[in-house]
Amino acid sequence: MSRPSRGPDPTAIDTSRRPFVLVWEVTQACDLACDHCRADATPTRHPDELTTEEGKRLLDEASEFGPGQLVVLSGGDPLARSDLTELVEYGTEQGLRMTLTPSGTSSLTPETVRDLGDAGIQRLALSIDGGSPAAHDSFRGEDGSFEQTVQAARAARAAGVPLQINTTVCAQTADELPAIRDLVADLDAVLWSVFFLVPVGRGRILDPVTPERAERILSWLTEVSEEAPFGVKTTEAPHYRRVAIQRRRDSTDAPDTDGIGRRLGIIAGNGFAFVSHTGDIYPSGFLPKSAGSVRESSLVERYRESDLFQSLRDPDQFSGKCGACEFRHVCGGSRSRAYAHTGDPLASDPLCDYVPTDYDGPMPAGRASDD
Repeated sequence: MSRPSRGPDPTAIDTSRRPFVLVWEVTQACDLACDHCRADATPTRHPDELTTEEGKRLLDEASEFGPGQLVVLSGGDPLARSDLTELVEYGTEQGLRMTLTPSGTSSLTPETVRDLGDAGIQRLALSIDGGSPAAHDSFRGEDGSFEQTVQAARAARAAGVPLQINTTVCAQTADELPAIRDLVADLDAVLWSVFFLVPVGRGRILDPVTPERAERILSWLTEVSEEAPFGVKTTEAPHYRRVAIQRRRDSTDAPDTDGIGRRLGIIAGNGFAFVSHTGDIYPSGFLPKSAGSVRESSLVERYRESDLFQSLRDPDQFSGKCGACEFRHVCGGSRSRAYAHTGDPLASDPLCDYVPTDYDGPMPAGRASDD
């Protein structure tokens, strides 16, 4: 199976017209019980999931955004769907850059990884949340998950499928980050995607890091990005870009891409869109405010024209500290975290420690105490 080209120049993409990243949550079924799970995943599939044919129509629509649209198949565990390889192959045939975020379970065998590679998958993103089997398995709620994930990572390398490692940052995992960084290098991953916890789903029971500690971690990540053999990006912490700019004092020196053609600093609704397992169109899976359904509306039209998505692409509509921040056009704050804490996706991100020059207004709702 031939793969589409690397994709369009990310700096040339107009995010008012198309997302850098379109995530389709193909199912919420999963055998794991991870502490942070956004989807509150269960072992069984939902009866109203998009069918194979509906999924193919969704992929047809995704191709209308433009050549080389990046599509991430997520879950739950996408491997819970028997038609997954068929969907990967179909999306590849439509010119989409298909990537996958499976769970580290016994279903992710080397044979499965090879089949996905043959179907055209362009990247396999695996989650590692601890630097040791005990730490990772405790967080994932499944003994043996660490070893299964590492085995799948090695199978991806053997199959020639680029590997991405995803890691959740919260109070429970923060001390594990240096060991995970070393493991990312050992596994020859091309990208480390570091997700800063948003309190949705089962993640509500976890403790986030404080804003002060988040700032230190983001500064450390910029150092890692300068030295590591892999790329580094953050999810739901776009102030990583602000930290990098401040560190280097030259925005042209800040990291621009993540190795698959995505520009850093994208946020929910602005360069990012999410379709749920039942077809709802969200700015992000962590911002479950619907702009319609793919069963009733055009995905392309909803992304481009809905009031919700348009407001998220206008940083001048943000309120409070984020609205006053001179970095709002290159950062924007986590709209998902703002929504989780206030019910308003245009409010300020409570994780950010930065206070804009001359700002004396209210601090974000839900802001954690400094450690």
